[in-house]
Amino acid sequence: MNKTEAIQAILDATSVQPIVFTTGFSSRIASGLDDRPNHFYMTGSMGLASSVGIGIAQASGLATLVVDGDGAVLMNPVGLITAGAHESLPLAHIVLDDGQYASTGGQAVPSRPDLGALARDCGYLEVHRVHTAGELSELLCGVLARCSSPVFIHCVLRGAEPPVPPRVEADLGDHAARFGAKVRELAKERG
Repeated sequence: MNKTEAIQAILDATSVQPIVFTTGFSSRIASGLDDRPNHFYMTGSMGLASSVGIGIAQASGLATLVVDGDGAVLMNPVGLITAGAHESLPLAHIVLDDGQYASTGGQAVPSRPDLGALARDCGYLEVHRVHTAGELSELLCGVLARCSSPVFIHCVLRGAEPPVPPRVEADLGDHAARFGAKVRELAKERG
């Protein structure tokens, strides 16, 4: 599976759950495939998608997804440490691992630790590794049906990527307001 196929599988398995997409191609691909009000596109702050997602999950109590990159996680592993320390955090942390900083020129990620082992060492009790879009979609449907603690999903990416959509063009303030309103609505419905 490539990054676009992985993100499409995530979109197919979700409907209204808050999703934070890491900066760069992941945000651009998600926005291009299906721009939803429950999507938050990081347009900067590489390495902080998990921190934003943790805050949303804690504040709202909603099952929250973070779609991260391998380079971003390694740039700032504090999100793994923080999520792993909260046993009742409803968070699904999905790491798309292509071994490169794709959106900044395809530079190789310099360190290649076992990301699943790193997540487990940080306290995640549930860690998965998937290689196909079908595996990801099926796993994610099950995870979201019972998400009451941090789950780490390592997606191994291979294959050529189709052309990446243009940058997210929404005004950042408007984008944040739209996302915040949707999360508040979902939390209120949850009661």
